[in-house]
Amino acid sequence: MNTVLAAARLAFVARPLAAVGFLVAAVLGGAAPVAIAWLTRAVIDRIAGGATTGLLLPALLLVVLGVLVAGLPHLERYLRAEVNRAVDVLARDRLFGALDRLRGLATLEDPAFHDRLQLAADSGRISPPTVLAGVVELVRGGLTVAGFAVTLLLVSPLVTVVVLAGGIPVALAEFGLARRRARMLWEIEPWQRREIFYGNLLSGTRAAHEIRLFGLGSFFRARMVTELGAINAAARSVDRRELRVQGALGLLAAVIAGCGLVWVVQAAAGGTVSIGDVALFVAAVAGVQGALASGVDQAAQIHQAVLLFDHYQAVVTVPADLPTPTHPEPVPRLREGIEFRDVWFRYSDEHPWVLRGVNLTVPAGRSVALVGHNGVGKSTLVKLLCRLYDPDRGAILWDGVDVREMDPLALRDRIGAVFQDYVNYDLSAAENIALGDLTALGDETRLREAAERAGAHETLTALPRGYDTMLSRTFTDSADPGTGVALSGGQWQRVALARAFLRVGRDLLILDEPSSGLDAEAEHDIHTRLHEHRAERTSVLISHRLGAVRDADVIAVLDRGRVTELGDHAELLAHDGVYARLYRLQSKGYLQEVPG
Repeated sequence: MNTVLAAARLAFVARPLAAVGFLVAAVLGGAAPVAIAWLTRAVIDRIAGGATTGLLLPALLLVVLGVLVAGLPHLERYLRAEVNRAVDVLARDRLFGALDRLRGLATLEDPAFHDRLQLAADSGRISPPTVLAGVVELVRGGLTVAGFAVTLLLVSPLVTVVVLAGGIPVALAEFGLARRRARMLWEIEPWQRREIFYGNLLSGTRAAHEIRLFGLGSFFRARMVTELGAINAAARSVDRRELRVQGALGLLAAVIAGCGLVWVVQAAAGGTVSIGDVALFVAAVAGVQGALASGVDQAAQIHQAVLLFDHYQAVVTVPADLPTPTHPEPVPRLREGIEFRDVWFRYSDEHPWVLRGVNLTVPAGRSVALVGHNGVGKSTLVKLLCRLYDPDRGAILWDGVDVREMDPLALRDRIGAVFQDYVNYDLSAAENIALGDLTALGDETRLREAAERAGAHETLTALPRGYDTMLSRTFTDSADPGTGVALSGGQWQRVALARAFLRVGRDLLILDEPSSGLDAEAEHDIHTRLHEHRAERTSVLISHRLGAVRDADVIAVLDRGRVTELGDHAELLAHDGVYARLYRLQSKGYLQEVPG
């Protein structure tokens, strides 16, 4: 019941006047058929009795009610559409507002949560209008059933009981079907996500070159069709069950109505009831059965909508994944440094430990490089530092204060970063840079300065509309579709770097493979610019190219989740450990002469 009320409340909050109007129209729609049946009986009996007066008023009332019944569906359709549109906006806003309150990544990376999220996105906009429409239909049907039940009681109490009892198996069957369909929608959600994934691969540009080069189109298309087949098989099974059940229920209703009609015709022939009573009885049986069927169907739809709306409720009320104190500690300007103290971390209880007791200090105003093989925990350390996750054990201290005692947003406001998996946004060049600090949105001077420092200014000014050029061919000006531009990987990397340079005045700069994929000249240029920008700043640098980190004040070598070597470039070469071996291996590749 609480879920029903929550769904209905969302519909009323989204568009209160339309929702109330929808409910009023339902009340009128439910009462009108009963009134029409009684007025019809009165007119028929008066005509059958030879009356020539007193027919005008009921006839006029029948005309008015006929006009009302004819116009109400159109009004209801408009009001329902208004509610649907408003609910769509409100439900989406609340849903994505709840996702925005998730400060970390753990919940978003949970596959089960993604399945629930997709159902929540659909049910959030569909369930409240469905519940409201169901309630409206129940009100309408309740009025119709009540009115016609009284009518049937006056004609035959026994037939009344039989007709009403016929609604019990209908209710049981419809509720069972609703539960089965809701369960089916939950079961097919993973298949739907995979089908969408394959469809996006086939229609998008991200993998288009490999799909065509390696001839993968038919392979992914077959995978997509297989997923669609599984989805359709599950839906077909439910549809066939509904066909069998509802066919049997329709036959039961026809038998009850037929028996009632035989009885009332015989009663009229015997003079027990009048001709008007026959018309009233036929209308009453049809009205009660129709209202019961509609009411049960709506109740079943409400039941299914409520089952699905539970997913929406679960998402919008999802607990915080990163607990924040009621009175968080302020994030001061970094003066001493950052300390990783016996930090242990794994992504879930089923995963192995990524970090195993890391101890590391990042002194304020100094640069620290993290090096090591793939998968040793370098990027994980950075994610913990940004508090995208919390350590399972140990602590990360910012000037001696545990970052878990701080507001994650306040902490991240003190950090600038360029990640290896930076995002290419389908926005203009100016907006792509401004996303680094939204206070610069519309400030051409700040955006240009950041682009110049990143070496992106000349590229962007040469675009068709300069900084206002859309860096995507997905969304372009329909009047001038050629305005959308796709940048190269190196050009995008400089835009991402400008995004980081825009965050001036921050205490910590994180550079996670900032030059991956660049040619040697571009890489040298990027690292020269970064070296200038890092001067006298606290920075953490990750790179597999050890020549790019040799000038760091401290180099930390990670191996099997621990810091195994620590020192500057010269010290680590003298230590002759993992760093020295990797450095010599890379240097050999550059210095080795090509045989003549």
